[in-house]
Amino acid sequence: MPKTLFILLNHALTDAQKSEAKKRFGIENFVNITNEKWSNIPPELENISEFLSEFALSLKSNAKKGDYLLIQGDFGATYALVRFALNLGITPIYATTKRISLEAIENGIKVIKKSFIHERFREFREFD
Repeated sequence: MPKTLFILLNHALTDAQKSEAKKRFGIENFVNITNEKWSNIPPELENISEFLSEFALSLKSNAKKGDYLLIQGDFGATYALVRFALNLGITPIYATTKRISLEAIENGIKVIKKSFIHERFREFREFD
């Protein structure tokens, strides 16, 4: 049965991420359910359940047991939707990166360039 990766990120997937998802998890379909709301969760909200309901509804309506959810963002929102996904039988994952920092002096100014290189995906798991 084809597997789908639902995506809730603040950036586009890299080719390396797509490749790993296909090879490691057997992903055939990529569905981005991210919109502007995901990047702009109001900090003044005490309870974000209603705010997140469209993302939960999208998963509940479209995902099936065995699919994956790639999720990163606001800690509380991520936690809530990871728990929601687990209850639906969807495997939540997140990306890890290697950070490379290069420093140089250009015209007397110290310039720092940071690069983030995809390393691997990890499943969200309960702590034993």
